[in-house]
Amino acid sequence: MSAVPSIIPVSELRQDTAGVIKRMKTTQEPVFITQRGRATAVLVTAAAYEKTQYELELLKVLAKGEAEIKAGKGIPLDVVLKEMDAILSETK
Repeated sequence: MSAVPSIIPVSELRQDTAGVIKRMKTTQEPVFITQRGRATAVLVTAAAYEKTQYELELLKVLAKGEAEIKAGKGIPLDVVLKEMDAILSETK
C-alpha cells in the first residue's frame, strides 16, 4: 500500500464511478470515500476483499485455538489440520 492513501469525496464517486473503479483496479490500492470530510467507506477490489476475508478466517481459527489452550482445552492436531485444509481448499 502506498504511503498516501487515495481519498475522494462521495460526490466524485457519484460523478465518475467507472473512472474511480478503473483507477482502483489499476493501482490495486483501496480508495477511501469521504462524506462531509469524514471517511465513511473503503472501496477495494473483489480479490482484495476475498483475501482479507480469508486471512480473517485463519486468524479466527488461530485465536480460537489460543483461547482453548489457555482454558486447558484442546482439539487434536488432525482435526485442526482438517479444518485448515477445508479453509484453504475453499479459496482455490
